[in-house]
Amino acid sequence: MRTDRQLLVLTHLSQLITLVIGFGSLLVPLVLWLTNKDRVYQMDKHGKTILNFQISLLIYMLICIPMILFFGLGLLGLLLLGIIAVIFPVINAIKAGNGEDPKYPLSLSFIS
Repeated sequence: MRTDRQLLVLTHLSQLITLVIGFGSLLVPLVLWLTNKDRVYQMDKHGKTILNFQISLLIYMLICIPMILFFGLGLLGLLLLGIIAVIFPVINAIKAGNGEDPKYPLSLSFIS
């Protein structure tokens, strides 16, 4: 196995592709993880963390949609989730570049 911190950083930042093309925040990290999890040191751990975060965000967003009917709470929830979805990939990309473990808030463990 080889160490490739740049690829780990790129994997975290690949979640932001949604800002550019409107989708892909789950697909791009999934492809990077599946193709490199056995070849790059710590890719398996980082990839699972990213996928758990993205799946959790998707579930939370689906919960927020019907909540829009209740005094607009869903809009506030979607806004907060959008901010979290932009800030934490950047923070964890910096951590990955420094060799630290990623930590995402509100992340449920689906893939272990």
